[in-house]
Amino acid sequence: MATFEIKMPKLGESITEGIIVSWSVKIGDNIKEDDILFEVNTAKVNAEVPSPVAGTILELLFKVGDTVPVGDIVAVVQLEGQDGSGVPEKTTAKPAGEAAPEPPVPIISGKESKILNMEEKEEEKEESRWYSPVVLQLAGEAKISTEELNTIPGTGYLGRLSKKDIIDYIEQKKKGVKAPIAAKKMQPVPTPLKTFTQTQPAAASIVLSGAGDGTETQDMDIVGRIIADRMILSKKVSAHVTTVVEADVTKLANWRKSQKDTFLKHEGVSLTYMPAIVRVTAKALIEFPKVNASVDGYRFLLKKHINVGIAVSLGDGNLIVPVIRDADKLSISGLAVAISDLANKARINKLTIDDIQGGTFTITNFGTFRNLIGTPIINQPEVAILGVGYVEKKPAVIETPEGDMIAIRHKMFLSLSYDHRIINGALGGAFLQRIADYLENWDE
Repeated sequence: MATFEIKMPKLGESITEGIIVSWSVKIGDNIKEDDILFEVNTAKVNAEVPSPVAGTILELLFKVGDTVPVGDIVAVVQLEGQDGSGVPEKTTAKPAGEAAPEPPVPIISGKESKILNMEEKEEEKEESRWYSPVVLQLAGEAKISTEELNTIPGTGYLGRLSKKDIIDYIEQKKKGVKAPIAAKKMQPVPTPLKTFTQTQPAAASIVLSGAGDGTETQDMDIVGRIIADRMILSKKVSAHVTTVVEADVTKLANWRKSQKDTFLKHEGVSLTYMPAIVRVTAKALIEFPKVNASVDGYRFLLKKHINVGIAVSLGDGNLIVPVIRDADKLSISGLAVAISDLANKARINKLTIDDIQGGTFTITNFGTFRNLIGTPIINQPEVAILGVGYVEKKPAVIETPEGDMIAIRHKMFLSLSYDHRIINGALGGAFLQRIADYLENWDE
């Protein structure tokens, strides 16, 4: 019988393992292509993993609660149409985001069929799309070449070409309708994120003299380990520098006070300072595009989109950074709703992979805990992160037409940690001051 191995997919950058949250199938179940097999949790993001093939569940190799490394086989499926007789023949599901050896299945060219070489160069395998046997069979019958197949947009899991996609494409082609072309997937070129293993721990173990009685040892959970690895790696990769400015946000505080009741009634969410901070940060990023970038060796990549990540504290003590895409195009209302929705999804563990990927700049709010100043660590592969302090009332000297006066003002510290490989002190200081200027002269 021909069988198909389902592997734990790679569901994000630097993710090395996932926890099986639930199974949607059991041994003996008949499944269709794209039926959900199981739900996996990685870095507090739950994702449903569908089946790339139709068939019958033969084996489930892990149980709910198990932590499974990326690439390990989690289930075996007997392919649809197989009667169980004959010599076993296995094919393998490629983990999402990773290259895996392709089974030797025919790919139809314009003139003849070709068999994939199992010893293809690794670069070629990484750039190729993976197709299920059903898709390849339909493409072969319709005389669709490999080049043409690669242009068809996929609506399946992580952009995979599903059976429905190829059938719809063939029907459109028969009718003479020009089908849309899949956008070429751009491979990210961030600074490589290296995950520490047991032989290279994220932090050196310290043997404490007298540790034993009165000392409790606890293991980090999967999210804590990922955060630990990423933080140490970021300090090793980026040349961290932090600069601080104090902003007089009295105008912003007065505006918020006058608007918050009406805003809550109309929008259904509380009006905090964060939408305004995101708004002015996005404006500053447009003016200083080098801050909205990443570094690749001796070159830097300027990002066309401004996707702002907001650090959210979770109930278990961990942090996660959901991303507001194209933040520069959203109004205050749009930003407030987006921030509230993402924060709520994060706290009930309902974020998707898309919700936490693609960020170009991050903001973390120390003020939530009444902290005044912090020196945040850059969220790789970004090159800067903004820290927001607590807004407090304090006496300050202000200039008036009648002369200098002491008045009660709302003050807030802003700190910017940036990568000195690409951002020098002049650029970092000017960018941070621009954010402060926008907040001090708030006129929304």
